[in-house]
Amino acid sequence: MGPALEALEARIGYRFRDREILLRALTHRSWLSERGSPMPESGDNEQLEFLGDSVLGFVVSEALILRHPVAREGQLSQWKAHLVSSTHLHMCAISLHLGEFLLLGKGEDRNGGRQRKTVLANAFEALIAAMLLDGGVEIARKFVEEHVLQSANSIEDVKSMGLLNHKSVLQERTQAMGLPIPRYHTVETTGPEHAKVFTVEVKVGDRFSTRASGTSKKDASQQAAERLIQQLAETASGF
Repeated sequence: MGPALEALEARIGYRFRDREILLRALTHRSWLSERGSPMPESGDNEQLEFLGDSVLGFVVSEALILRHPVAREGQLSQWKAHLVSSTHLHMCAISLHLGEFLLLGKGEDRNGGRQRKTVLANAFEALIAAMLLDGGVEIARKFVEEHVLQSANSIEDVKSMGLLNHKSVLQERTQAMGLPIPRYHTVETTGPEHAKVFTVEVKVGDRFSTRASGTSKKDASQQAAERLIQQLAETASGF
């Protein structure tokens, strides 16, 4: 896999001193499972993914605060939720053609693993961790800035990154927090037929709920989701 690794290194702009850690970042557990591996510590990329997730969260938080010093905590939390989401990381991985370099089991490969959102997002996080361990925090930070934060240089850029899909951001946030999936319910419809106003409630389990109104159920749902994202952020900051 030598030439292939060199091609990936050229794309990420970093040459590894220890190629083994790069290989580990690219190794899906299905590849080892097919070979009867007992899953040794130096095997698949799941531990690296765990570390990469933390590094990513730190670098993104730091960058957002430095770039947008007057932004409110709720805004920062919302922007961060998008930037570290599997949806955004999936797109970052696709831009690097990361799927071409993954070591996958034949079954996972046949089932579209090289394009699968979770597989690519996890491998992308593992790659961040591998760069940290091999080259240090500045190397990892530079990679995140170039490949994750490239569309977050201004408030306008951040707002245009797809963050208006607050429902998707909320679902990923609740999954990350181990909470139930959000449930939406139209609780009220008012106004004449040509100018109806819908009120939608979103609930996450029995603890969290918000309501919002809009001229369509979709708009009201998005606003309710945005409010609940902020509620979750405020609750998390209180711990």
